[in-house]
Amino acid sequence: MSRPAEPTPIADYAMVGDLHAAALISTWGSIDWLCLPRFDSPAFFAALLDSGDAGRWALSPSDDAGEVVDVSRSYLPGTFVLLTRWQTAEGEAEVWDFMPLGDQRPNLVRRIRGVRGTVRFREEFAIRFDYGAAIPWLRQTRYSDEPALLATAGPSTVIRRGPQLRPVGHTHVGEYDVGPGEVIDLVLTGYPSHRQPPPPIDVDDALQLTIDWWRDWSARSEPPSPYDDTVQRSLLVLRALTDEDTGGISAAATTSLPETDGGSRNWDYRYVWLRDAALTISVLLTHGYRAEAEEWRGWLLRAIAGDPSDVQIMYGIGGERRLHEYEIPELSGYGGAQPVRIGNAAYEQRQWDIFGEVMVALHGARAAGLAETEASWPLQQALLAFLADNWQNPDRGIWEIRGEEQYFTHSRAMVWAAFDRGVRAVREFGLPGEAEKWAALADEVRKEIFDRGFDAERKTFVQHYDSPEVDAALLQLPQIGFVEADDPRMLGTVAAIEADLMRDGLLLRYRTTSGVDGLEGEEHPFLACSFWLVEQYAASGRVRHARALMDRLTSFVNDVGLLSEQYDPIEERQMGNTPQALSHLALVRAADAIAAAEKGLSAELPNVRGESEGSQVGQDAEAEPTPPSEPSDLGHTPTQSRAEANIEIPNPQSGDA
Repeated sequence: MSRPAEPTPIADYAMVGDLHAAALISTWGSIDWLCLPRFDSPAFFAALLDSGDAGRWALSPSDDAGEVVDVSRSYLPGTFVLLTRWQTAEGEAEVWDFMPLGDQRPNLVRRIRGVRGTVRFREEFAIRFDYGAAIPWLRQTRYSDEPALLATAGPSTVIRRGPQLRPVGHTHVGEYDVGPGEVIDLVLTGYPSHRQPPPPIDVDDALQLTIDWWRDWSARSEPPSPYDDTVQRSLLVLRALTDEDTGGISAAATTSLPETDGGSRNWDYRYVWLRDAALTISVLLTHGYRAEAEEWRGWLLRAIAGDPSDVQIMYGIGGERRLHEYEIPELSGYGGAQPVRIGNAAYEQRQWDIFGEVMVALHGARAAGLAETEASWPLQQALLAFLADNWQNPDRGIWEIRGEEQYFTHSRAMVWAAFDRGVRAVREFGLPGEAEKWAALADEVRKEIFDRGFDAERKTFVQHYDSPEVDAALLQLPQIGFVEADDPRMLGTVAAIEADLMRDGLLLRYRTTSGVDGLEGEEHPFLACSFWLVEQYAASGRVRHARALMDRLTSFVNDVGLLSEQYDPIEERQMGNTPQALSHLALVRAADAIAAAEKGLSAELPNVRGESEGSQVGQDAEAEPTPPSEPSDLGHTPTQSRAEANIEIPNPQSGDA
């Protein structure tokens, strides 16, 4: 078995995290991405976007250990502890990778454990700071009478504890044999450079605590069959991308993974989008995770506190407002895709849909039993007051186009949703507010959408006013209750989306050839959009089509259940930033929709409308029915999602395999 050529396929990466930061580990045991102490901090290992010269921590059997005949990996079920099994001609060994929870300190542990025979491992430790731009001052020393390697640059230091390494250029290398039951622990810890190194952790205790925490969290939900393993992993991904201190939810763990080979549509997704976070909270509430909803609501109140006119579409993990976008020309980019971007200029955009998504999520939290705080409802009233005065303006829509502002139909529907939830907060929950005014505005927005955002000749909603184009985001209209999934206008929209946006059985977000986004190049199908189509199929009675598409989509998860942003159906590979929260939350919704539809419980289809479906304001007259459309080619025969192995946790002191 030979090592993969560069670049490492995106699907070859697994993630471990500590609810503050995340590391990406390739199938061949190389940590190619790690930002500390937060998801959006500068990277210490950035080989993902360049080469080993930008920093990596590789650990695998050495070339003289005999041929690697097999390598496999899996998470311990219900956790983010990664177990990689190596089999060579001489023996078998495991590497346990995890980031300990509970100590509020960034640690990364790599435990090597022999199983049978003897396996020689080679460690290559090439630490870099600031996305590979700074080679740190490195020095070998001893702490607690054990070897340690210190790396310092500016305000940051990392200490790597474990067997002593030898310098080879700007890399440090070590080789060591492990026999049956033998354990070698390698531990990386970050801390401020002006402080003394923290004491070493007890790896056994840290491992058990971390396993227990993840399993306790994952056990609180019962995902729907037959997608329970995939759904549980998706819920775990959403939790892993949520900062336990601030409640901020990162859209992804990476930046600048391209949407096409060598393309320039490379964005930094390590921040908190109000949209993605609100949708995540709705999914977590559906599965009983109320505490996370409360944490996010606290984050929201802090982040957008102040003048509603200053509300942004996205923030830093702690609620930071300035996310200036810049490029790092020194990094060649993943597979040569440039530029590599840090920060995201979209934070300055106007996007009206975020008001709807936030109000919908907070309404869902109310319906789930979360009590309003002293500030939460006044904040929502302030948002609605601002929206009432400004909603008539165009925006850049859900996809953050960098072209001209438009009157996007999806954005207008989300404006309707914001006013609708305001009305329902007053009428259903007895909160004070201008219900009559908001109801009138909801009616006005709704009428405008049907007058200007619906193509009566083609019987479809359109991407934006005065355009014949469609947009996969229109699939969210039934999700928010704007129309029913089986409304003839929605069925016509589905037919148009299938005709215009289906590529090899998967959905594009929109046609980039229309020029609406002001960017060069194209992109691959966007996974969340295809999951939205699954939900639409299930909710409109096309359950067989929903299952067929869902089975194909879940076959795209990698060997440990992770999904990126997009998928290339021709080359059959994941593309874009990973793991992507929006892909995973849309997967969960789709699975829930299928489960409900197959049980015939249409009233319980997963949605973010709250509990009183009949109380929407601004409903219109019945339209002439049209038959459901048949789907385009869904592609190859679907496969079932991968189930995680049932792995017993060995006692590292006992030597039991």
